[in-house]
Parts: sequence; structure tokens; C-alpha cells
Amino acid sequence: MRYNFNGRNITIPDSEIQNSMKLLGLSESEAVQMWLEDNDYEKNETVEILTEKAKGVKIRHDARSDKPRQNGGKPRERKPDLEKESLIETLAAALTAQGISVEITNKSKIITFSVGENHYKLDLIKQRPPKTE
Repeated sequence: MRYNFNGRNITIPDSEIQNSMKLLGLSESEAVQMWLEDNDYEKNETVEILTEKAKGVKIRHDARSDKPRQNGGKPRERKPDLEKESLIETLAAALTAQGISVEITNKSKIITFSVGENHYKLDLIKQRPPKTE
């Protein structure tokens, strides 16, 4: 389509005009006006205002929050598992009874010990029951 804009002949692709009319429900003159604005032949006040407003928004690429964490960065306190602590103590007592030097690294989880030149670590893990659907 040839369009006379302020004494200049501009070639506007018919496919773009037809697409705008079909998809956006515009008239032919509205579609031509939109094409001229999109291709910087004319200025649209509303678009200019929104563009300036969008330029003022700072994009943060590191995506971190300015707010402090809710718990204040304090380490989470776990509830004591008396059953696991009892099992660790029983295992440590059994190894000590065998004459092995035992160190309880975590009172409800880990025992470390050495037999001769070899070093061992027992890690007690409590399994969750399987989910039923």
C-alpha cells in the first residue's frame, strides 16, 4: 500500500495492515496510523509517556530482596529426637565396650571412631514413612 505522509510516499506492507485489522479489530485508517507510530513516522503521546515511565523502572539482574530474612538469619533450631539420641548412645557404648575410642560428633546423628589406622564414621539417618496416595 502506498501512503502519502506529509508529501512523502511511504510503502506500507499490505500484510501488516490486514493482520492488524484482523487480529486487533481495527479499521484500515487505524491500522495505518498504528503502523506509522510503530515505525517512528508519527509520535503517540500516550506511548511516549508510558515509555518514559518504563525507563524509570530499575531492572535488578541479581534478583535479591532488599528486605531482611524473616528469621533474621538465625540458624534454625531442630526439635530434639530422643529416639535417635538414644540409639547413638547405645551404638557408642557398644563400640566403647569393644575397646574402640569413640567420638560423638553430633549427639543425634554422627559417631566417628578409629580401628587401628582406619577411620570410620556412622551417620544415623531416620527415614520418613512413604507417602500414601
